[in-house]
Amino acid sequence: MDWIIGAAGACLVAGAAYAKRSLSASGAIAALIMGTVYYGAGDLFWFGLLLLFFVTSSVLSKVKQAEKRQAEQMYEKSGRRDAVQVLANGGIGMLLCLANYIWPSPVWFGLFVGVMATVTADTWATEWGSLSRRPPRSIVTGKPLPAGTSGGVSLRGSLAAVVGAGMIGTAGAVLLLWMDNGPDWPLWAWIPAGAIAGTFGAFVDSYLGATVQVMYRCPSCGKSVESRTHCGTSTVRYRGWPLMNNDAVNLLSSAAGGALALAVMILAGRWFG
Repeated sequence: MDWIIGAAGACLVAGAAYAKRSLSASGAIAALIMGTVYYGAGDLFWFGLLLLFFVTSSVLSKVKQAEKRQAEQMYEKSGRRDAVQVLANGGIGMLLCLANYIWPSPVWFGLFVGVMATVTADTWATEWGSLSRRPPRSIVTGKPLPAGTSGGVSLRGSLAAVVGAGMIGTAGAVLLLWMDNGPDWPLWAWIPAGAIAGTFGAFVDSYLGATVQVMYRCPSCGKSVESRTHCGTSTVRYRGWPLMNNDAVNLLSSAAGGALALAVMILAGRWFG
């Protein structure tokens, strides 16, 4: 029955997102599969955090779209999320959910909150940071960068990352309190675990974006972009590892955030449990 409920709920959410042009066809299919697994193999805790991330991120992506268009031109992908983007943001969480289904352990819960806090923090930072009136600065050199450049950070985006990550940690604590079937760790500790790990993961994402993420230059306008085409022509790679695109960076930063959240929860359990 849980798998049926999960499929029905995921179908409604994915269908609505497709209708609102938040997801492409492949993205909607990936979201349907993912949502089904999150609820069928997990429960409302897993599905709820995924849904919270997806809904808030979709809403923020629609805020002041006209002002974000210039920054979005530099991204590898923008607008409607495809299957690869959906899996890059929620794929690790789905594997953790399945792992807990097969080998139940508090470890999967701690990792999951960190992963979801990271992808939420990164998305919120991108959406709100792109609306900053001041140009972002390189996380490595501190020099001003054009809006939308990988590795750029801003005060507005950083604050959004902290709020988004803290929201996931808070929601995790509320869901576990309501369901009363989570790990035997202090409930309050989920809030700082989510906030700290998610913010850390978002900054890891920015650091990787500034150092190893593959970047291209448009021969027509001279802009530095993430995509292989720009201004209707093929771009030229000038830095970064060939396979280290934005989706790969998301996966690595999510893993880093998950590991830190687990460490915070284990320490909280030892010191205050």
